[in-house]
Amino acid sequence: MHRFSQVDVFSPDPLLGNPVAVVHDADALSDKQMATFARWTNLSETTFLLTPTSADADYRLRIWTPAGELPFAGHPTLGSAHAWLQAGGAPSADEVVVQECAAGLVTVRRGDRLAFEAPPLLRSGPVSAADLEAISRALRVSVSDVVDAAWVDNGPGWVAVLLDSAAAVLDCRPDFAAFGGFEIGIVGEYAAGESDADVEVRAFVPDMGIGEDPVTGSLNAGIAQWLAGTRLPASYVASQGTVLGRRGRVHIDSDGSVVWVGGETRTTVAGEVSLG
Repeated sequence: MHRFSQVDVFSPDPLLGNPVAVVHDADALSDKQMATFARWTNLSETTFLLTPTSADADYRLRIWTPAGELPFAGHPTLGSAHAWLQAGGAPSADEVVVQECAAGLVTVRRGDRLAFEAPPLLRSGPVSAADLEAISRALRVSVSDVVDAAWVDNGPGWVAVLLDSAAAVLDCRPDFAAFGGFEIGIVGEYAAGESDADVEVRAFVPDMGIGEDPVTGSLNAGIAQWLAGTRLPASYVASQGTVLGRRGRVHIDSDGSVVWVGGETRTTVAGEVSLG
């Protein structure tokens, strides 16, 4: 039996964020056991806490979707750090937790809410005309509706599209059959007074075994590295999950060199699981 936590991440309201399943003390589990359990939970991500291999890390994390393993993901990072601390984990430093994952070491800042330091982008820069045509078809928008687009891949493979408003983001009805392997995020600004958030974000990930992710830390990190301090304020709040009946709120803080991605974390299920 393994200690188990299910943590709701990125919402100020109970049960309106994005849940992550966290299995504690998972060193003895095989890849097959992890993959099977991740398919069984059928959440966007299931994580496994292990002993770190780096002397600079407090714990090691493996992150699985129903379709396979990810090198990094945002809401699982915050949810797993929350679960590790709640289970009595003692970080080496008072103000941060250091997570080891396949993407490297990720620093999680403690405070009023947990926030992770956005990892370096593995792929950045403009999107080719051919890719933009394909992405527009998948989103069922015209190329002329796209204000800008860029690669913001920090592990999951994100390409981000800026639309002209939050309303355009909420109105988008993508054609998942046309995605052709793309993992696409879209973002648009709210006008003053329209929302308690500054932007609306959506994340489409059909190849990960789900269609739309409710609230996505990695995508928001990439968007902030692309737009914070230029098209968007250096600090802002992103709304996500509205179309899915969630109330995600992602808090972005950028000082021009480091982007912090924060949100609320709350344990909703705690107990033990048997993985065979």
